[in-house]
Order: sequence, then C-alpha cells, then structure tokens
Amino acid sequence: MEKRSLKAKVLSGLFWKLMEQGGSQGIQFVVALVLARLMTPEEYGTIGLITIFITIANTFVQSGFATSLIQQKDVEEEDYSSVFWISMLLALGCYGILFFGAPWIAGFYHTPVLTPLVRVMGIVLFPGAMVSIQTAYVARNLKFEMLFSATMAAVVLSGAGAILLAMRGAGVWAMAAQQILYYFVLMGMLLFTLRWYPKRIFRSKCLASLFSFGWKILLSGIIDTVWQNVYGLVIGKKYSNADLGTYNRGEQFPKIIATNLSTAIQSVMLPAYAKVQDEPEKLRHMTAQSIRLSAFFVFPMMAGLIAVARPLVLLLLTEKWLMAAPYLCIMALCYAVYPMHIINLQVMNAVGRSDLFLKLEIIKKALGMLILVLSLPFGIWPMLMLKVFDEFLCTVINAWPNRKLIQYGPARQWLDVMPSALCSVLMAVPVYMVERLSRTPLCTLLIQMVLGVVLYLVTSFFFNREPLLYAFRLAGVCKKR
Repeated sequence: MEKRSLKAKVLSGLFWKLMEQGGSQGIQFVVALVLARLMTPEEYGTIGLITIFITIANTFVQSGFATSLIQQKDVEEEDYSSVFWISMLLALGCYGILFFGAPWIAGFYHTPVLTPLVRVMGIVLFPGAMVSIQTAYVARNLKFEMLFSATMAAVVLSGAGAILLAMRGAGVWAMAAQQILYYFVLMGMLLFTLRWYPKRIFRSKCLASLFSFGWKILLSGIIDTVWQNVYGLVIGKKYSNADLGTYNRGEQFPKIIATNLSTAIQSVMLPAYAKVQDEPEKLRHMTAQSIRLSAFFVFPMMAGLIAVARPLVLLLLTEKWLMAAPYLCIMALCYAVYPMHIINLQVMNAVGRSDLFLKLEIIKKALGMLILVLSLPFGIWPMLMLKVFDEFLCTVINAWPNRKLIQYGPARQWLDVMPSALCSVLMAVPVYMVERLSRTPLCTLLIQMVLGVVLYLVTSFFFNREPLLYAFRLAGVCKKR
C-alpha cells in the first residue's frame, strides 16, 4: 500500500512539475521569439553576458542548503527558517560583489551598459533566496501543483511587461525587467499559496547536519554553473556579442526541452529516491526506468530539432537569425544526454553521497576545461564539436559510481538507451530529406513534424516497445496486462 502511495505521489508530482515547467518554458519561449523579432543579436548577446554572472551568483544563494532540506529524512520548522536567513545573508554578499564588480565586468567586455544592468538585475538574488526555500518545502511534500499557478502568473506577467517595454524601444532593459518581475511575482504568489513565512529563528545546530551534506552540493553547483556558462563567456570575449546572441538563440531550442524534463526529474525524483535510499534494488529499478523513459522522449526531440533546424529558425526567428541553425544542431547533440547526467547525480544525492557528487564535478570540469583550452586555437566550430564529445564522455563518468552503489553502471545504461537512439536516427534522416521538397518554411515544418511523430512511433513499436507501452500506460491510452 505504501509503495503504491509513493508511486502515486511521484507520478502526480512529475505530472505537475512537467506541467509547470512545460507551461512556463512554453510561454517564455513565445516571449523570447517575440523579443528576438524586436531586438538584435547584439542586444541578446549583451543580456546573455549579464545572465551568466547572475546565474553564477544565484547558485551560491540557492544551491546546497535548499537541496539538503529535500534530502534530509526529517526537517523541522526551525530548519527552514535557519536556511532562509543564511540564504539571505549569502544573497547580500553576492549582490555586494556584483555591485562593486560591475565596472570591471563592463570594462573586460568593452560594454559600458553592463555596469548599471548588472547592478539592477542583481536584485533578483533576494527573491531567489526565498523561492529556493519555498520550492524545497513543496518538493519535500511532493505537492508540485502548488508551484503551477505561481509560475504561470510569474511568466505571463513578466513576459507581457518585457514585450511592452521592448515595443517602446527599451532594448536590453526590457529583458532585465522580465527577470526582475519574474522572481518577485513568483515569490509573492508562493507566499500566498503556501502560507509559509520565515520565522525569526536561527539555530546554528540545525545547519550543522545540513552543511555537512550541503557544502559539497553548493560547491558542485558552483563548478557546474560556471562550466555551463563558460562557453558563453569565451564566445562573448573572443568573438562578439552578436556571436554570443546567435549562439544563445541556437542553444535555446534544445535547452528548453532538455532542462524542462531534467528539472522535473531532479525536483521529483530526488525526494522519491531519498525515500528508498536504503533499498538498492528498488532504487536501481526506479533509476533504470527513469533513464529509459527520459531517453525515449529526449532523444527523438533532439534528433528532430537537428532535422528541422533550418526551417524552424527561418519560421520562428526570421532570416536575420539563420546562423543560429548550426548552433542549434550542435547543442541538440549536447543536450540529448543531459537527463542521463541529472538522473545519475540525483541517485548519489539521494543516498547521501554528496562527496562523490563533488569529486565527479571536479574531474569532469577539469577534463572539460582541458578540452576547451586545447580547442580554442581552432575556432568556434571545432570548439563546440569537442564539447559534444565531452558531454558523451561525461555520461560514463557520472554513471561509473553507480556500478557499486546500485549495480547500474554506464554499460548497462547505454544498452538501455540504445533502442531510443536507433529509433531517433531512423526517424530523423527521412525528416531531414523533406526539406528538399518544399521552399515554404511553414509547410516544410508541418510535414516534417507529422512525419517525425509517425516514424518514431512505428520504429519504436518494432525496436523499442517497452518504453513506448509504458508511456502509453502513463497517459492512460492502454492498460497493463
């Protein structure tokens, strides 16, 4: 009975998290398309630089302790409040660094407008600290429906405000306003729906156990966040803001899909894995099922994006962004394995092995940095192709400790996802060939989408039937025999 109850909560949580992520990312995607038509690649590149620094600062504030709150078996009210106050203190420190470091950032990238932009956008660190505690509270109780309405309100209001400002010629300030509005509206809506408020309580003893686990997650998060944005930093410095803007637009398409699913997996599966951390057999089964199902959905989406890259960019972003298409293809290959990274790392977090998590981050990033440095003299395209190689190599590194933890290592994982990879390739090749049959982007894209769905379902029926039937059962299309 307890097993069915946990499964029901996990499926419900995954549904609501996917709804929240899918809805918010969908709206943000539409807003980004509108803004891309109103703004130039240079303006997008400028705001992209600021976002990198804000994201890194946010990692200091939101990672570590919030994750510890989810992983711990028992959490009291004083734990939430204590973590809130330490997070606000971190936010204040990070904002001070950004405020006084803004002129240096602007001078390094020869973009004077970065000084006021960094100082204004840094304000999001404070509501971000509150939101991290609120989402931890939701995750512990697997009640992700509470996030849905709050997130929808935040993305709609912030998106509408940004479009309005862009139409009035605000340029980069329109996107800055979008970020600020999003965080403050999200925080306010969660305060209203959760009815949780921090109390004037700070117990250092509460932080002791959380810190022993959380500092490794915090450091791992910082390393990973810096690494995830280092290519943008290099492109912005070595090339131009226009190149960075085009790279960001190309990355946006696969990133939305992969991070949407991965965030849902991370938010829902970590507390679910934590509940069975003392049962390796059950944990292995849940991990294998998560990896197979994520590959079943993500692989064809990434392969499909590669096949439709040119007509997609022409239709949605217009011809001025056409150079984003090759970036889209390369980044789709990188993000295809992103859920595999997340799932393997969450297993380690769930069993309390944040030490392994940190060691892996150091090894992967050291290797990745070496590959990046060696590729720099050869130009932007060889640099990004070697990034693809690095991402696939990291699937082996991330899965390696799970050979001992749950007897589910890289070889077994890749055997499990190969049928989805095969079906995705068999689908993508004919879909790509359709582009030669039509010169109208809209007509081409519609034909490609329909053909892609049909081909993938047919090939999956013959070569990858188990996750196909499981997906149908989750959707209620068919019943388990």
